[in-house]
Amino acid sequence: MTTEATTTGRDAFTESWLDWYRAQEARLAAPHGFLAITGLHWLDDRPQRFPDAPGTWRTGPEGVVVDLDDGEELVVDGTPVRGAHHFGVIPERGGVDAVWKDAVIEVARRGGHDIVRPRHPDAPLRTAFTGTPAYSPDPRWAVTGRYIPFDTPRPTTVGAAVEGLEHVYDAPGRVEFELDGRPLSLTAFPGRGGRLMVLFTDATSGVTTYAANRSLTLEPPAADGTVVLDFNRAANLPCAYTDLATCPLPPAENRLPVAIEAGQKIPRERGGS
Repeated sequence: MTTEATTTGRDAFTESWLDWYRAQEARLAAPHGFLAITGLHWLDDRPQRFPDAPGTWRTGPEGVVVDLDDGEELVVDGTPVRGAHHFGVIPERGGVDAVWKDAVIEVARRGGHDIVRPRHPDAPLRTAFTGTPAYSPDPRWAVTGRYIPFDTPRPTTVGAAVEGLEHVYDAPGRVEFELDGRPLSLTAFPGRGGRLMVLFTDATSGVTTYAANRSLTLEPPAADGTVVLDFNRAANLPCAYTDLATCPLPPAENRLPVAIEAGQKIPRERGGS
């Protein structure tokens, strides 16, 4: 391959990575993205009011209910609601976004608990955001592996960024690959559209990258199981920026004993540079 062709390929690789990076940052810092969260409120059967959301909230066997005061209004699925509104039973990892003025009130279920998580565009974390540090993209960190499906999905319980909370995923298989001749593997969780999602830590975790976790999305495996792990796209989860997130932690077997010097680094909000 000529030097010109090599340079052209490297430039295309870098530009593709930049498109991914910009999209990650845009979602994070969107007016109602994770940086806009102002509270993480845990619901039970006691009516509760919160300073950053309208109404009085509770949950029970029939699901989440909000009682709005006179003059208060939410817009749910495009429909204005007043008085008592029943959100119903929300599935695990599901949620409903209700609009309140210029804010969005996220009503969700995480780790078996119903939560209310308001998102306000003027949240200080969002307005002060200056971007996420990251390693320069390098093709050496894009490796080809092989997806090995389990005979049946394996229920896998992992911890969470919130102490005492647990998440359960049905892991469909694992991905085997090599880095610098060293055989490694990662348990995979289901992603969207047939994709796979892996949570991992490595020898950079807590040093140059966020200590608790990073995530990597893999495109659907080819018919022969081939899959590409591009660690340049190792992304921070919301808990890397805010304590108001319930992000899952990697399973124990996904703690890689090598340094993955690729992808997003410790956010500036956590002391990164």
